Amino acid sequence: MTNEVVERSEVLLPGPAQALAGLLGVAEPGAELPLLWHWIYLLDRPAQADLGPDGHPFRNTVPAPPDPGRRRMWAGGQVTTHGPLRLGEEATRHTEVLKVEDKQGRSGPLTFLTVGHRITQGDRLVVEERQDIVYREAVTGPPPEQAETAPDLPIENGEWVIDTSPTLLFRYSALTYNGHRIHYDRDYARDVEGYPGLLVHGPLQAVAMAESARARGASGNLVFDYRLRSPLFDHQGLIINHTESGGEATIFARDRSGRQTATATLRRTE
Repeated sequence: MTNEVVERSEVLLPGPAQALAGLLGVAEPGAELPLLWHWIYLLDRPAQADLGPDGHPFRNTVPAPPDPGRRRMWAGGQVTTHGPLRLGEEATRHTEVLKVEDKQGRSGPLTFLTVGHRITQGDRLVVEERQDIVYREAVTGPPPEQAETAPDLPIENGEWVIDTSPTLLFRYSALTYNGHRIHYDRDYARDVEGYPGLLVHGPLQAVAMAESARARGASGNLVFDYRLRSPLFDHQGLIINHTESGGEATIFARDRSGRQTATATLRRTE
């Protein structure tokens, strides 16, 4: 494990926020970034020579894969906001690996990384974040035969349906400077990593869940806990379900058949 802290600073210009609003068909923010929209800023921009065959950086990055060829999965995390990130001002992200743990899974060795981010603006700590990332052994070959597709469930009142077209996934990859080929290269996703379709980004599902809360008036200082439960592929659709009880929101992402792929809770802090 490394205690190296990597810093990246930039002025938060409105262009990326306008692009994300157009991508999801949601309201553009005013002077302040909504919850999780910092993910389209302060991005790592690795050199092409530092990318592996899967399009993901394998060196000169934090975190780096524990071994060459390992597959990276974003498993979840927590975001705590202590105030708004303001557009038009410089912000700095401080990143470090907090924990590394090796385990043995059913499919082989797994490495769990906990990555911490702190985003400051001026002398204020605005965002604290923990990201949970898993690296697994590479698998190759065509996808396994799929079980019979479950029937579609009707859309409930208040659910938000997002069309996870290849175009949307490609544009989100471009907006977040994400070269991971599983999100836009169908031949690679199928023939090399064995997926039945293009993988819908975990962060995209998390942003959609946070946007569901923003549409219902969530604001102020917030704690957002999220977990990615199961892979979601482009042909399966993305539907966001939102309920509230006792001052806490419970949100989940599902596919058309009702299978939950991501879950989140959102609460206000004092």
